[in-house]
Amino acid sequence: MTQNPPESHESTDLPVVLLVEDDGLLLMEAADTLVDAGFEVVEASHADNALSVLESRDDVGVLMTDVDMPRGSMDGFALARLVAHRWPGIPVLVVSGMGTPGPNDMPDGARFIPKPYEPSTLVRTLRAFARRAA
Repeated sequence: MTQNPPESHESTDLPVVLLVEDDGLLLMEAADTLVDAGFEVVEASHADNALSVLESRDDVGVLMTDVDMPRGSMDGFALARLVAHRWPGIPVLVVSGMGTPGPNDMPDGARFIPKPYEPSTLVRTLRAFARRAA
């Protein structure tokens, strides 16, 4: 009996996502959602870890960061602005359950999704980033 090949996720066309989230359960859930959608995910538990990843890898294609991160030297808004400045080719997605961003919180071109978000919204937004970067 012949098995059908697994469903293609077009993973070769999807960017590596740097996922920054201090809550371990939320990090795991978001990572699982993205991997299931065909993304490669690199996890970081706070902004300082994320910067180390960006400085050591050249294949990160999207930054997804939570805002409120008690550990580390900066919150997600500061990380988003820094990444937009140092790595302008990396699109930024900011997520938060603490309200909406103010006028100067996010860099130009960044997107915001409030928590809790639907997994399909997350995947759709990151795929749109991939199409924009292609």
